[in-house]
Order: sequence, then C-alpha cells, then structure tokens
Amino acid sequence: MKHLPNILTLANLFCGCVAIAFILNSQPFVNEVNGEQYWVSGTTQAYYGSLFIFMAAVFDLFDGMVARWLGVQSPIGKDLDSLADVVSFGVAPSMIIFKMLWAAYMAKPHAMDVSMIALAPAFLLACFGALRLARFNNSVPTTGHFTGVPIPAIGLLVASFPLINWYNPLGIGLRMQNEWILYAIVVVLSWLMISPIKLFTLKFHSFSIKKYWAQVLWLVLTLVSIPFLKTLSVPFSFLLYIILSFAYKPSEQ
Repeated sequence: MKHLPNILTLANLFCGCVAIAFILNSQPFVNEVNGEQYWVSGTTQAYYGSLFIFMAAVFDLFDGMVARWLGVQSPIGKDLDSLADVVSFGVAPSMIIFKMLWAAYMAKPHAMDVSMIALAPAFLLACFGALRLARFNNSVPTTGHFTGVPIPAIGLLVASFPLINWYNPLGIGLRMQNEWILYAIVVVLSWLMISPIKLFTLKFHSFSIKKYWAQVLWLVLTLVSIPFLKTLSVPFSFLLYIILSFAYKPSEQ
C-alpha cells in the first residue's frame, strides 16, 4: 500500500504522455459553422488528448490524498509528482497551443512559409509551469492558499480549448483561430503561474461553510454552470477561482 501514491503519480504521467501522443497526431482541418469556414486544430485525437489531461488531473488529485491518508509522504514522491505535472499540465497543454497556432497560420495565404519560431512560444507554458513547480517545491509551506496559479489549473483550462474550438460556443472557437489571441493567452497564463497572486486551496480540513465559503461557492457555481455553459464551463470555473480568491482571506482558515 505504501507504493500506491507513487503508482497514482505514474498514472498521471502516463496519461500526460498519451495525451501528447494524441495531440501530436491531430491534424488541422476546415470546419464550417453557420456558413463560415475556419481551421480546427485537430480531429478526435485532440478530444482524446484533452480527455487524458483531465484523467491525469484525477490521478494528481488522488495521489496526494492517498499519501496523506497512508502517512507515506516523501521527498521522492514530491519530486515525482512535479515531474509528472510538468508533462501532463505543461508539455501536453503546450502541444495543444502549438497545434492551434499551426491551425491559425494554416488559414493564411503564406501558410507554407511559416517558421517554427512563430509556433515556439506555445512551449513557454511548459517552461513557466516548470518554474512554478520548482518555486513551489522550495518555498515555505503555507496553509489555505497557493502563490501563483497551480499548473494543473492551467493545464485543465488549455485542455478545454480543443472542445471550444470545435463547438464554437458564442463564436469563441472562431475567434481563438487568431495567432495574436493565442500569443496573449500564453503570456497571461505563463504570468499567472509565477505571479504573486494568492489563491485558495481546495483542501478541506474540517466541515465549515464559514471557513470554506469560497471553495463551496466555487464548487457549486462550477457544477451549476456545466449544463448551461457546457464547454465554456471550464474557463468560467477558472475565472471564478481567481475572482473568488481575491475576495477570500487565507487567514480565515
């Protein structure tokens, strides 16, 4: 049983590797919505890539819980968890942005002349994600909050992009087929991971609505949004998490 947390962490890493394989095999193609054509960054492979990133997040959630439950937390487990996270929530999402940038440039007349340098900024997500993890591993432990957006939150947000790209809710999928919007997304998400912003954790040490009102409100509103917003529920949940964190005081823990 003492090896179970590390097994779950390796399952996280495995899902991240499979996600990368699926995303690499996705090819941009033309989609049509309301008579308007635009390039979509992948086929069903992109969906499976997103699915495996979400599966990696489930394993990432449970490995820490199981380790605390069994009382087998160790430096090796901590390092292994960070290595798995940088693949599943750093490299795999970077590949999604890479493919979306590729699709954005494919719609241009000079598509065949696009340099790899124009697509390379996608991998800044992985770089800043690794920096975020290294900083976290060497920081003084705190209770009640994170400093900077955790890399799994960034990974899950980007994992929703292929679905938004395909279903094009409110025309957002079409607007995301712009390289400058994608560059801006990379810059903002990279900064959020290393920013001084304090965000609440989702760990509950007791049942108290008063102490964990932000977590409870975030969870309830996220669940309520799913049937209404569908693919947009993930970005909504991400923005709600940041907004509520500004209102939440870690000292309340």
